[in-house]
Amino acid sequence: MIDFAARLRAAGMSEREALAKAHMFERCATALATLAPARANEDPFAFFAPGRIEVLGKHTDYAGGRSLLCAMERGFVVLALPRNDQHVRAIAVSTGDVREVVPDANEEIAPGDWSNYVRTVTRRIMRDFPTATRGVDFAFDSDLPAASGMSSSSALVVGLFLALDAANSLQDDPTYKRVITSREVLGNYLGAVENGRDFGAFVGGQGVGTLGGSQDQTAILCCRAGMLSAYSFCPVRAEGEIPFPADRTFVVAYSGVAAEKTANALLKYNEASLAVVEILRLWNVTSARRDASLADAVVSGTAAPFAIRDILRNSSSPDFTPQRLLDRFEQFVNESFDIIPRTIAAFNRGDLAAVGRAVDRSQRGVETLLGNQVPETITLVLLARAFGADASSAFGAGFGGSVWALVAADGAEKFAARWRDAYSLDFPDHVKQAQFIVTRPGPGATRL
Repeated sequence: MIDFAARLRAAGMSEREALAKAHMFERCATALATLAPARANEDPFAFFAPGRIEVLGKHTDYAGGRSLLCAMERGFVVLALPRNDQHVRAIAVSTGDVREVVPDANEEIAPGDWSNYVRTVTRRIMRDFPTATRGVDFAFDSDLPAASGMSSSSALVVGLFLALDAANSLQDDPTYKRVITSREVLGNYLGAVENGRDFGAFVGGQGVGTLGGSQDQTAILCCRAGMLSAYSFCPVRAEGEIPFPADRTFVVAYSGVAAEKTANALLKYNEASLAVVEILRLWNVTSARRDASLADAVVSGTAAPFAIRDILRNSSSPDFTPQRLLDRFEQFVNESFDIIPRTIAAFNRGDLAAVGRAVDRSQRGVETLLGNQVPETITLVLLARAFGADASSAFGAGFGGSVWALVAADGAEKFAARWRDAYSLDFPDHVKQAQFIVTRPGPGATRL
């Protein structure tokens, strides 16, 4: 039997979290034995796929902008056995629910059901790579709160992909070797799988309904323990790492308000993405250019940002007011080209007060310009700063979800308890669902 805790510690995970994952793997082993009892003596593939903290980079990735990211010490554990057909059977350990996906079937899946992610990944991988002829039986468990903004859905996508990769030896596939040339490229590809977009010569598919980018998948695959990682997107480009301060840790508060991406919540989430599409369209039409991303448009010339603002002020879009497009543009430019570089520089010189000031600006931007915050996340940020956090920000899709706080490691548990108690006074109906998690930057996706 694999010593899962030892291997996770070797990857940089803390003792407490490594032991917790070892227990999750034990539960997965039991569940997999019930799913495929005739194969109980076979050794399964084993993977850990973390959640992620978006330190900064709010809705910037699909516009070609920057993000500052780290992996969490919480996430998904996966055990998988290869099959001799293309079917994928999955069991969720927490509920015992079993789903089976047949790639060429036309079954209807309820919106929001986790099997939608399983179906999306399975169909796309088996269509894009000719040697992907084997499905898997797999069991998964997670200690991430669902719909919390910590990328639980993308962690499931990455975990399943890694299982299918191992079952099919995809890295030996000629198409794979030609297209997927690095982990960053793989993150970019899996972002396209999840959102249904084309990827090079690969034609897009149905996706899961979100019009996001590849920030989550990149962080899950590429971030390293003890590091903050800077990336830009469209395509994914690594821009460097920053050692995380040794005497600091993150406390992450899930507000208890689910950041769902179904029905009206999905429309709200996608609105920010569609606004970027409209800004870029207006720019390209007016300037007779063919910039592929909003970031490309911004850096196309020193006068470009001013020209874009003039275009937006005089726009007559059927779906967006000029002010909405201006607000969306300012939030993107501020976050990607000013706030994130300032924050990276402040971390590098050890100036946590400057980090806090820059992050405060980012939070104001999502509250007043992007417009994707709710009272619960705004309150959590204010409380964290009032209680002495070096910096604090909401992150993820928005309209619910989570907030991170950067705090002294030796007082993190007390900070978390005080933060939770204060939050419960303002939002007693949500505190039962809320979670307050202490985590340092952990290892990226790992085969064990």
